[in-house]
Amino acid sequence: MTRRVTIGEISGAYGIKGWVRIHSHTQPRENVLRYSPWELEQDGERRQVRVLAGRRQGRGVVAQIEGIDTRDQAERLRGAKIHIDRAQLPELPAGEYYWADLIGLQVIDRQGRDLGQVVNLMETGANDVLIVHGKAGREILIPWIRERVIEKVDLPARTIRVDWDPDY
Repeated sequence: MTRRVTIGEISGAYGIKGWVRIHSHTQPRENVLRYSPWELEQDGERRQVRVLAGRRQGRGVVAQIEGIDTRDQAERLRGAKIHIDRAQLPELPAGEYYWADLIGLQVIDRQGRDLGQVVNLMETGANDVLIVHGKAGREILIPWIRERVIEKVDLPARTIRVDWDPDY
């Protein structure tokens, strides 16, 4: 089974020759251009496209996609999610994780209580933060601080053990 990872979103057109602006989820931003093909998902439909060229442009990224030759075509892609096959990502050193690998894991505290499931992560500047969907729809924010808060990530078991009070 192919596992898709979202690496960005098309945020609009750039210029008149069909280039698109990209809101990249990669670090650094321009790494979104390293992956091709992309699978674009928009309005419930998916299609595979090839990246022909791209570059960092100011604080963002722009790209040329095969078959997109006009500003109008590029503008119609606004809002399309950019996915790639998880197998395209390079392997990471032990103890490092892609956000996509953490989403969906169960979070358990030291006492064995199930705090909920990771639904997303966010960057805060100081450290990343797990967004956990807890019981009764409650959202719990847990800072990604290795060894102090995040004690163990077990990808095969699909769990993260934390030293965190759910009432914090």
